[in-house]
Amino acid sequence: MVINPATTQGKTAMSTLPLPGRRRFLGALLGSAAALSTRPTAANPQPRKVLVQHSPLAGFQYHHGEDLWPSLRVGDTLTLVREPQNRYDDCAVRVDWQGRKLGYVPRRENVAVAQMLDRGERLEATLAALSESRNPWGRIEFKVRLLA
Repeated sequence: MVINPATTQGKTAMSTLPLPGRRRFLGALLGSAAALSTRPTAANPQPRKVLVQHSPLAGFQYHHGEDLWPSLRVGDTLTLVREPQNRYDDCAVRVDWQGRKLGYVPRRENVAVAQMLDRGERLEATLAALSESRNPWGRIEFKVRLLA
């Protein structure tokens, strides 16, 4: 999900949507939250998984991505680590694989994930696609799902 943020003085602002657009977005979001209010039961022990976003991995070329590349597999579990004190982005969310940093949720797409992590929401991240692309933004894609 891309929220269309704007950057103002290094901060991400979500007020760029016109008021009616924001109301529709918030209404849809609240409707989704209400639909997710059902918790796992004895009859249905598995939590529901709702796709939050599907993104390329940012910063792959600056971290352990190249070293780990031969071991990565589509479907592998990733760990999302909130970095509120990150000097470049106060909404930073690091993406790890087996305890090693692969990169970050892209700055343009990290606000919703950061807010959900800050609220203690249960999120699941997995490798969605691997590509031999020369473009580092095209190497890894991942999905983030809300567990409800």
